[in-house]
Amino acid sequence: MSGQDLSELLQYSSPEWLYVVTWNNVLKQLIVPFRVAVMSPVGHLTIGQVVYVEEVKITLNLITVFIVEGNAYYYHHFDILID
Repeated sequence: MSGQDLSELLQYSSPEWLYVVTWNNVLKQLIVPFRVAVMSPVGHLTIGQVVYVEEVKITLNLITVFIVEGNAYYYHHFDILID
C-alpha cells in the first residue's frame, strides 16, 4: 500500500470514535472513552479486567490499536462492552 493509499484511507478514521457492528447487525458508533474487557493478559492488564479505551489508532499494516492507560495494545486482546 502506498503512502497516498494510506492517507486516503486514514481520512475516514479518527482517534475519537470507532464503528462496530453489534451481534444483531446494528452499526453503532462508539465515542471514546468506551469500556472494554481484557480477554487475554497483556502488559499489566489481567483477564476479566474492565478498562477504558482512551484513543483508537491504526498501524501501517491497518491493525486497530487501543490506547489504554497510556499504553498501546492490539484490539484483539479486548472484548468491547456495549451498553
